[in-house]
Amino acid sequence: MTMRPSLLEKLQRKLSRYAIRNLMLYIVIGMTAVFVIDMVVAPVTGFSASRWLMFSRSAILRGQIWRLITFIFIPPESSPLFIIFSLYFYWIIGTGLQNQWGSFRFNLFYLCGIIGSVIAGFIMGATTNTYLNMSLFLAFALIYPDFELLIFFMLPVKMKWLALIDAALLLLMLLTGSWADRLALVMSMANLALFFWRDGYQTIKNAYRRYQWKKNWRR
Repeated sequence: MTMRPSLLEKLQRKLSRYAIRNLMLYIVIGMTAVFVIDMVVAPVTGFSASRWLMFSRSAILRGQIWRLITFIFIPPESSPLFIIFSLYFYWIIGTGLQNQWGSFRFNLFYLCGIIGSVIAGFIMGATTNTYLNMSLFLAFALIYPDFELLIFFMLPVKMKWLALIDAALLLLMLLTGSWADRLALVMSMANLALFFWRDGYQTIKNAYRRYQWKKNWRR
C-alpha cells in the first residue's frame, strides 16, 4: 500500500521552485554589510543601518514595513574578530541544514522562526534575531551531534556538548528572564518543535520501551 504524502511533502512539490538557494549565504552577506556600515559609516554620518533595519512595532505601524524582515540582517554586537567567527559559523550551520533538508525545507524552517519572532515582536513591541539564530544552531546540533567545532580555532568540541550548554542557558532564561525574553524565546524556537517533534516523540517512546524491557527482564 502506498503511503499518502504528508502536508510538508505536498507543499514541497508545489512550492519548491520558489525556494531561495543558498539562503544563509545571502543572510550572512547582509549581516556583513550592516556591520561594515555601522562600523565605518555611522561614526562619520550618524546613520546606523541596524537602527534603520531593527524590528520596531511602532515604526512598522507607521508604515516602515521592511522591518518585518530586515531585522534578520542585524549582526550580533561584538568585536570584528568575533563577528567574522559568528558569521562563518552561521554560514556553516545554514549550509549544513540546507544540505540535509534541501532548500525548500530549510527556507520553511527559517520562515517559521521569522514568523514566531514577528508575533513575539508585535506582542511585546520589539524582537531580535538572537533566538532565531539559536534555533538554527540547535537544529544543526540535533542533526550533526558529532560535528566538531574549533573553539578559538584550536580546541575541538562536539556540537552536542555546546548544544547542551546552550539548552541549559535557554532553560535558565525561560525560568528567570523577563516575559519579553520568554515570549521571544518560545516563539522563535517554535520551528524546532514543528520540525523535530516526531523525533522527540520517537526517542521518548524508544526509551520507554527499553525501560519496560529491562523491568520485565529483571523479574
